[in-house]
Amino acid sequence: MRKTLAIALMLTASLGLAACDKKSEDKAQDANQHAEQAQQKMNEAQDKVNEAAKENAEAAKDQVESNKAAAEEGAPKTN
Repeated sequence: MRKTLAIALMLTASLGLAACDKKSEDKAQDANQHAEQAQQKMNEAQDKVNEAAKENAEAAKDQVESNKAAAEEGAPKTN
């Protein structure tokens, strides 16, 4: 009876240790790190998009001013 109880306890303990695998925890931490890196990259990309939009707006404004100046130069002067 003692031997079977001891064997059952050892088997239970070994299965319990085998179930406590740290690999899944490591994988979860790695996934969190990758998610944080992806978020940082997305923020950087959004900043670049915002910067490009600002430059496009400035270019459009300059184009309007250029068109205005060209129209004024092409118009006949009334002096």
